[in-house]
Amino acid sequence: MTQRQDALNGTITPEMEAVALYEGLDPEIIRSGVAEGTIAIPKNSGRSFPNVRGIGKGLRTKINANIGSSPYHMDTAEEIEKLRAAVHYGADAVMDLSLGAELISIRREIVRESPVMIGTVPIYQTAFELSSNCRDITDMTIDDFLRTVRNQAEEGVDFMTIHSGVNLQALRALESQKRLLNVVSRGGSFLVSWMKKNGKESPLFEHYDEILDIMAEYDITISLGDGMRPGATGDATDRAQITELVTLAELAQRAWDKGVQVLIEGPGHVPLHMVQENIRIQKSLCKGAPFYVLGPLVTDCAAGYDHIAGAIGGALAAYFGADFLCYVTPAEHLRLPTVEHVIEGVVASRIAAHAADLAKGMKYAQEKECEMANARKKLDWESQIKCCLDPDKAKSLRESSEIGKDDVCTMCGKFCAIKRLNEVL
Repeated sequence: MTQRQDALNGTITPEMEAVALYEGLDPEIIRSGVAEGTIAIPKNSGRSFPNVRGIGKGLRTKINANIGSSPYHMDTAEEIEKLRAAVHYGADAVMDLSLGAELISIRREIVRESPVMIGTVPIYQTAFELSSNCRDITDMTIDDFLRTVRNQAEEGVDFMTIHSGVNLQALRALESQKRLLNVVSRGGSFLVSWMKKNGKESPLFEHYDEILDIMAEYDITISLGDGMRPGATGDATDRAQITELVTLAELAQRAWDKGVQVLIEGPGHVPLHMVQENIRIQKSLCKGAPFYVLGPLVTDCAAGYDHIAGAIGGALAAYFGADFLCYVTPAEHLRLPTVEHVIEGVVASRIAAHAADLAKGMKYAQEKECEMANARKKLDWESQIKCCLDPDKAKSLRESSEIGKDDVCTMCGKFCAIKRLNEVL
C-alpha cells in the first residue's frame, strides 16, 4: 500500500503521524490532505530517515537544495559536505542532479547519508549512460529510461522529476510562438530533441502508466517536471508553459488514480506582477496539488545574486500558495555551486519561506518573531542569535564587533534606542 492508498482507506500511517507532530497538527488533517492530493509525503517505502516532512496545503513552506557533480568536477566527499551543509542550514529535501562517471556512487552515498528526503531526475542518468555508450539521448528507448527509474527506486530515492508533460502538443505550442530563450530545462531539451529527431510522441508521455507502476511499487512521489518552464521573464506564462501545465494536471489525476502522490513543478523566471497568477492557475488546474517552484527568479539580470532574486520571487510565490521552494544559489547560470554557495542558497530560501509563512499567519513563524523581539528588548544577544535563520553568521558578526561582550552593538553604542528606552520606561 502507498501512503495515498492508506489515506484513501482512512489509515493514518507512522509517516503521517511524524508530519503531524512536526507541524503541530492533528494527524487526521494530514491523512485527509494526502487523500485529497493537496499534501504529499515523499518517502520511498524501502528507505527510512528521521526528518520525514509533508509538503502542501496548511503546512510550513518547505525548501529543497540541489546538489550533485558535473562531468567536469566529481568529488563524492564534496557532495556529502554540500548535503550536510544544506541540512544543517535548514533544507527539508535535497535533489541529487549528478552527472559524470561517478554519478551512481555519489547518489548512493547521498541516499545513505541523508536524514531528509532525496529527489532525482532520472533522465539525466539515462542521457549520460547513453552518451558513455556512444549513443545520443535521441536514441533513448523507454526501456532505457524505465531501467534508470527502477534502479534509482531500488536505491531508495523518495521523489523523482519526470517530464511527461513535454509532449507533441507542448512542442507545437513552443514552435507556434517566438520565445526569447526556447527551452532551458535540461530534461525538457532532451525530450524536445527526441521528438524532433524521431517524429513521434515522447516516450515519457506515451508510456506514462509504466512509469507510474514503478512509482507505486516503491511509493515514490512523482514530481511532474516543467520542461517548458520559462528561462526568461519575457517568456513567462506563455503558450508552451501553460499548455504543458494543462497536461500536468491530467497526468496528476492519472497518478492519483494509481495511488501515487504528486508534486507539480513550476517556473522559473517570472516577473513580480505574474507570480500570483502563476500560482492561481496551477492550483486551479491541478486541484490544489503541492506546487514546487524554482525560485522563481523575478529578474534575468541578477547573476551572482540570483539567490536574492529567487528569494524575492519565492517569498511572493509561497505567500500566494506555493508549497515547496527550490533554492537558487549565487552560482546559478554561472558555475557548479560550492558548499558556501549551497549555504547562501538555503538561507535565502528559508528567509523567503519564513516571511511567507509569517504573512500567512502560521503559528510557528509568529512565535519565532515574538521570541526574537523579546530577546532584542532584553539586549539578550545569545537568544537573538539562536532565533536567527542563520545563527552561525549572526554569531560571527556579533563576535567581530569592536565592543565585544558589551550589551550594545557598534552601530549605535551608548546611543542605542533599545537600551535608552529600557532605562527610561
